[in-house]
Amino acid sequence: MPKERILVVEDEEDIQELIRYNLSQEGYHSVVVDSGEEALAEVLRNPPRLILLDLMLPGMSGLEVCKTLKTNPKTLAIPIIMVTARSEESDIIVGLELGAEDYITKPFSPKVLLARVRACLRRKMKEIPPDHVALHLDQLIVDPVRHQVTVAGQAVDLTATEFRVLHFLARKPGWVFTRQQIVDAVKGEDYAVTERSVDVQMVGLRRKLGPCAECIETIRGVGYRFKE
Repeated sequence: MPKERILVVEDEEDIQELIRYNLSQEGYHSVVVDSGEEALAEVLRNPPRLILLDLMLPGMSGLEVCKTLKTNPKTLAIPIIMVTARSEESDIIVGLELGAEDYITKPFSPKVLLARVRACLRRKMKEIPPDHVALHLDQLIVDPVRHQVTVAGQAVDLTATEFRVLHFLARKPGWVFTRQQIVDAVKGEDYAVTERSVDVQMVGLRRKLGPCAECIETIRGVGYRFKE
């Protein structure tokens, strides 16, 4: 029985076939288009569960497609995984800030592609916990009501900004956030948060989290995420 329907927006035939084959082997139903204009028409005609979107497209770029979908109330909830070249870090950042959920760089392993698809669909099926709900993440507990963090039962002393950073990331495990997205979410009163200072915050936060430090992953050239 077919799983979710996935729209593949890619203009290179060999990559189209690689993606289509591996999705079908996993049980997904894929629809392939090779331009941004076709992608928008297809989404409006029959919204998919997920979009694999190449950024380098003829005519309308992938970033334009992403912006159009993420600013339309009817399509903004459809998750987008960007497919990019390794040299397009600036485009990845723009895409994430436009609302894309994840990215994968060419050349990619089919196993990695499928893992990203499964993870993205799984995250979308989960409800994001409300701001006031305590997060229980293995040995780590983040309690926003008490403004308290414990690691393996031991209280951890965080600054207000460190707490906001951790809470922001931990509410959406697996999601990649740029430094600017983190700045916008956690502008602190105790510390002037800037893109550059985010890295400083992360160093201090990891040091204090001890055995849970690896929960926060650095995405080189892009930003950070909390491990799923």
